[in-house]
Amino acid sequence: MKKVTLSPLLHKDEWQIAIKFQFHHEIKSLLKEEEIVKWSRTHACYYIPYSQENKQRLYTRLRAGHIFVDYSAMQHFNLPQKKEVKEARPAPTFSRKQKKILHEYVAYLRGQRLSESSVRTYYHFILKLVDFIGEREFSEFRHRDLELFVEQRIAAENYSHSSHRQCISAVKHFLELYNCENITTGDIKRPKKSRFLPTVLSKEEVIKLLQVTRNLKHRAILAMIYSGGLRIGELLELKLSQIDVLRRQIVIKNSKGRKDRVVVLAESMLPLLNNYLSTYIPHVYFAEGQGGGPYSAQSVRAFLQDSCRRAGIKKKVTPHTLRHSYATHMLENGIDIRYIQELLGHSKPETTMIYTHVSRKDIMKIESPLDVTIKELLQSDKSNENLLLSGKFNR
Repeated sequence: MKKVTLSPLLHKDEWQIAIKFQFHHEIKSLLKEEEIVKWSRTHACYYIPYSQENKQRLYTRLRAGHIFVDYSAMQHFNLPQKKEVKEARPAPTFSRKQKKILHEYVAYLRGQRLSESSVRTYYHFILKLVDFIGEREFSEFRHRDLELFVEQRIAAENYSHSSHRQCISAVKHFLELYNCENITTGDIKRPKKSRFLPTVLSKEEVIKLLQVTRNLKHRAILAMIYSGGLRIGELLELKLSQIDVLRRQIVIKNSKGRKDRVVVLAESMLPLLNNYLSTYIPHVYFAEGQGGGPYSAQSVRAFLQDSCRRAGIKKKVTPHTLRHSYATHMLENGIDIRYIQELLGHSKPETTMIYTHVSRKDIMKIESPLDVTIKELLQSDKSNENLLLSGKFNR
């Protein structure tokens, strides 16, 4: 019997309906009658834009051709809800004087040799501060004014603790530049740094994730992030010239903190890497977008979520989760914490030490006091079956 399988498909950052079947001229002819049906070379299947109307239209046409349609994968699938966009604050307009201040601030940061990423982040917060100050002179700005700025423009807009800390750093640079006499920078307090344990995938979950990632390019990207413990920005900026296959090394250039480092290119990665490079033939970057420039972080996050769904992983997973998993698995494999710090590119050992809290190697050796107590009691009185928790308790 002729059979077609319908399933959800994330393609070009949009949800589609994948149409899969063993090659049959009649099925192909039926699909070609629908103008909106397209062929994906990447996924090796036909597809149409995802909608209830298209799903019903496709089902009706195929059934009319006496074709069995398996749509079980579609029954419990719902499009991810788009986040509600809050009404944005109108973009501020600045006077010539305020624009001059902002330009001076950016020049000052670059003179301090901060990274462009830090410059952009700090500039974002100082835009808010200059808008908040308005045309007032800096000599009039008091510590309470700064507290009001943080309350109304940072805390009220639900910035995270880490962003709040970045804002305070930006403000301190600003006050150093303009020397506001009424505010002592040492008195400005940052919120305490969050100490959340990172989400980590098990080794089995990582392999499952890679196995269900059908697109060759997507699989190569996820494998590269995990195998080298790369940050998403490092992966997107990685050039082919930085990959040394013969020495099995990857040189990470100008990463966080303006540092270069070398990581190991996994031997098991080589067949996948060769297959990917010969199929997609990137020219400059390891992962290139359609226009030839670096691939987008948004696209990586999108197909990663799709792969997690296919793998049945319920944890909240981001590209950085793969880096956390890399570090934790290295520690579980017995690699010294100092080497892991070097491979991750951490400036401080304290940053790397967080993985000692999530590693299973030593934790799994620790027995629960419940287990210890029951074992001791069983050894002293082997006939006491009431100690087995699976049985019924005497009342």
